[in-house]
Amino acid sequence: MERLQKILSARGLASRRAAEEWIKAGRVTVNGKTAALGDTADADTDEICVDGNPLPRQERLVYLVLHKPRGYVTTLHDEKGRPDAAQLVADCGARVYPVGRLDMDSEGLLLFTNDGAFANRLMHPSHQVEKTYEVQVSGYAAEKLTLLRRPIVLDGYRIAPPEVRLLRRAGDKAWVQVVIHEGRNRQVRRMCQAAGLTVLRLKRTREGDLRLGDLPLGKWRSLTEAEIENLKK
Repeated sequence: MERLQKILSARGLASRRAAEEWIKAGRVTVNGKTAALGDTADADTDEICVDGNPLPRQERLVYLVLHKPRGYVTTLHDEKGRPDAAQLVADCGARVYPVGRLDMDSEGLLLFTNDGAFANRLMHPSHQVEKTYEVQVSGYAAEKLTLLRRPIVLDGYRIAPPEVRLLRRAGDKAWVQVVIHEGRNRQVRRMCQAAGLTVLRLKRTREGDLRLGDLPLGKWRSLTEAEIENLKK
């Protein structure tokens, strides 16, 4: 037996918080009875419905990593009709969703899955999954890297100090490695802006223990069992 919100989330219907709101609103029934927040059920034997519609069958769980190119958004419904990164994994044989986001002008490692519980765990701020970025900046000066290492406030939240390392430089341009522990909206770009650096290119190369490696741009691959287990820890 599991909490209803956990079941709904695991089936990819909604986040746990959204599922709780559905339950409170009386939209969820178990064996014909309106459910209450805190109720549990067995997804294999109970008839669970949302707005009168039975839960979709549990799909084969799929876990992918995509080398996202620049120029693709990661929202599932873009009102401007821009290219969506989900189009690049449409041939994986399942309906999958991005885990977190990379903005349109950024590239690199982007996870996709149909495992809602797995995605929610990785995205929840309390788990603080490390993410590594390689960032090309202009306006470089050594003292600006010192500023970049400072903890700053974003969206009313004081972020943890990032790990920052100079990789190489040419004049006022430089490649910098930045490791962060949160995933605030456009966090690395906003940190660089606060330090007086202009981001020219931004690439995510690692999430947790998972590395982008030599995966070609625009291509995807399935995660190994070991990689999935490491991300779940």
